[in-house]
Amino acid sequence: MHEKIIILDFGSQTTQLIGRRVRELNMYCEIVPYNKFPENTTGIKGVILSGSPYSVNDANAFKTDLSKIRGKLPVLGICYGAQFLAYSSNGKVESTDSREYGRANLATVNSEDPLLKGIEPGSQVWMSHGDTITELPSTFKIIASTNDVEAAAYQIEGEPTWGVQFHPEVFHTTDGIKLLDNFLNICGCAKDWTPASFIESTVNDLKEQLGDDKVILALSGGVDSSVTAVLLNKAIGKNLTCIFVDHGLLRKNEFENVLKDYEHLGLNVLGINAKEKFYKELAGVTEPEKKRKIIGKGFIDVFDEEARKLKDIKWLGQGTIYPDVIESLSITGTVIKSHHNVGGLPAKMNLKLVEPLRLLFKDEVRRVGIELGMQPHLIKRHPFPGPGLGIRILGDITPEKVRILQDADDIYISLLREWGLYDKVWQAGTILLPVRSVGVMGDERTYENTVALRAVTSTDAMTADWAPLPYEFLAKVSNEIINKVRGVNRVVYDISSKPPATIEWE
Repeated sequence: MHEKIIILDFGSQTTQLIGRRVRELNMYCEIVPYNKFPENTTGIKGVILSGSPYSVNDANAFKTDLSKIRGKLPVLGICYGAQFLAYSSNGKVESTDSREYGRANLATVNSEDPLLKGIEPGSQVWMSHGDTITELPSTFKIIASTNDVEAAAYQIEGEPTWGVQFHPEVFHTTDGIKLLDNFLNICGCAKDWTPASFIESTVNDLKEQLGDDKVILALSGGVDSSVTAVLLNKAIGKNLTCIFVDHGLLRKNEFENVLKDYEHLGLNVLGINAKEKFYKELAGVTEPEKKRKIIGKGFIDVFDEEARKLKDIKWLGQGTIYPDVIESLSITGTVIKSHHNVGGLPAKMNLKLVEPLRLLFKDEVRRVGIELGMQPHLIKRHPFPGPGLGIRILGDITPEKVRILQDADDIYISLLREWGLYDKVWQAGTILLPVRSVGVMGDERTYENTVALRAVTSTDAMTADWAPLPYEFLAKVSNEIINKVRGVNRVVYDISSKPPATIEWE
C-alpha cells in the first residue's frame, strides 16, 4: 500500500498542478472531490485543501466537514483552503477593495515554523484571490505576512494545520516547492515514489490482477499506449496481443516505422492495413464531427473484427492517464466527459478494462517509458490525434490529399528535428487547407493548394501559445515544401493561441 497525500479539490484551475508538484517531490498523491474524502485512511500521511473559483461567503461555495481530518492528520490549506479553515472556525473572511492578483513578497517570515523552514523575508509569492482573512480565530497564529496581506500564512495551535493565502504550486512562487517539501516532511513522508518503484509495484499488481488471462490493446504509436503495452508485456508477456490499425491517416511511413519500433520492444503486434475501408467511408464527407465519428466507428469495427479472431480474451488494455480520470469526474461527482480511448468497445465486446497508467501525469508516463528502456523518439513524440490527418485535411478526404499532406508534414517534422526544435515545442503539424491560390513555378502559372504549419508550446494542452519558430527555419520549410511537394504552392504559419483557437483546426 502506497503512502499518499490526499488533495481535496475545491475547483481550482491549479489543483492538478499541486498534484504534479507533490509527485515531483517523489511523493504519491491523489486528487479527490472536496466532499469525497476516502473512508479508508490507511497510508494517508496528510491532506492539502486546494483553491476554488468561489468565495467562502458565496451561497453555492463548496464546503465540507473537516472534523474527521483536523487534528488527526497534517493539513495544508491553499488560498480558498486557508480561508475555508478560518471561516469554518468562526474567523472572518471579507472581500477586499481590489483583487489581490499577481506577484507579492513576504515581508515577515517566522522561519522557526517547520512549514517555512529555509524561506526568507523578501521571498516572492503568487496571490490570486478577491477575499482576504481579516480576523483570525484566537488559536490561529500568523507565521508570514506581505505588505498588503497580514495573514499570508498561519498555523493553528494544538493541531498540525497550516494555511497559506498564496499559491505555492505555481512557478511564480519562488520557494513554493520548498514549502510543499517542508509540508511533506511534517507529514513524515518517505518520498520514495519514483518511476522505478512505480514500475515494480504496477507489474506486481498487474500479475495479480490478470493472472493467466489474455489482454488486447489498441496501439496508436503514441506515448501512452506504447508505455501501457510495455508494462503489460513485462507483466503477462505472450498473453498480451496488441492491434495497430492503419486507417490511412497516419504520418508518412508511420505504420512501418512504428511496427519496427514495437518489434524492437519485443511486443506481440498485429498490424492491420485498413486504408481502403476508411477512404471509402470518408469519401465526400466534409463535416469535422462526422469525419471523427466515421473514423472512430471504423476503428472500433476493425479492432472488433480482429479481436474476435483471437481466443479467450478477457481484458481490454487502455492508455488512460490521470488527467483523463480527474476530468471525467467533476467535483460534484457527475461525469463531465467520458474517457475511453476506444469509445464503445468494452460494452460491445464485454471486456473488463485494465488501465495501468491511470494514476500518472503525462510527464510521469514519459519518465516511466525512459526507465523501461524505451527509445527516446517513441517517448518524446508529440501528441497526435486519434483521427490523425483526417482532422488536418479540411474538407473532404481523398488519397491524393493524404499524399500531399503526408509529404508536406514529413518535411516540416524532419526539419524541426534537424534544427533541434522538435523537443522545444509541445505539438507540431501541417494542415491542408481547402484553399487554392495562384502561383508561378518556372514560367508557368499554377493554381495549387495551401498548407498551414502549426507549432505550439504548452505543458498540458489545456492552454497553448503559438511557438515563435525562427524566420530562417520557416523560410527553409516553406521553400522545401513548395519545391518538393507536388500540389502545394503556398505555405502559411498559424499564430493563434489556445484559447480562443484550438491546437487542431478541426
